[in-house]
Amino acid sequence: MTTTHEAPPRNGHYVDVGGVRTYYEVTGTGDALILLHGGLCPAETWDAQTATLAQQYRVYVPERYGHGRTSDVDGPITYENMAQHTIALMEALGIESAHVAGWSDGALVGLLVALRRPKLVRKLVWIDQYVTLEDAPAGLLPFLAGMSVDTAPPALVEMYRAFSPDGPDHLAIVIDKLRTLWVSETGVDLADLARVAAPTLILAADDGGMTLEHVAAVRRALPGSQLAIVPGTSHGLVMEKPHVVNQLIIDFLAIEQVAKLF
Repeated sequence: MTTTHEAPPRNGHYVDVGGVRTYYEVTGTGDALILLHGGLCPAETWDAQTATLAQQYRVYVPERYGHGRTSDVDGPITYENMAQHTIALMEALGIESAHVAGWSDGALVGLLVALRRPKLVRKLVWIDQYVTLEDAPAGLLPFLAGMSVDTAPPALVEMYRAFSPDGPDHLAIVIDKLRTLWVSETGVDLADLARVAAPTLILAADDGGMTLEHVAAVRRALPGSQLAIVPGTSHGLVMEKPHVVNQLIIDFLAIEQVAKLF
């Protein structure tokens, strides 16, 4: 018999979203801020942000299909169905609009929410994620294509096995679905960014999931966007330099867009 274990209490809740028992955490008071995790990541990977951001915002950290404590679904996991799941979650929780910060896969999910339902997203924080496959840094796609239970980050494997309602052995199936997701077209391109109504912060590592050339292209494509590059970081920048990441997010959410001088 397979046994799963729940993590210690974490302000966690469940809500039915389209028939899927969906886990989310909520902390703090104020305007809603939704943090969207990366691939294979549970809510814990936002821990370095949650407490700080919750001092000023009501912070929601949902877990998507096949991640953390939310069960997998029949069929593929796609950016589109994760975006629709996020929209439905917001509706189920009565969130009429929110700031949305997405890291890695979560950035593409947040982008699609902003494109599909512009009124739901007040401001968007895009953290270290390429837009199309051709924009991915050299070597990243072969690494993702070869991902397996044996090569996935051990901490994420351990957390999946501890939390998943599908049981620890289901991880191989989820990784197979995510591997397909990661090497398939994202469903968006640079031209789509012109339709993003929400003011956007592009927050990138200097050695992560976006080349500097691609960062510049995204900056040009997103109307009224702001850009921050965190030095000395990789794709794990939210955990590597949380004090820098947190302050950049807080400053961006707090201010109005600055008028250009020229």
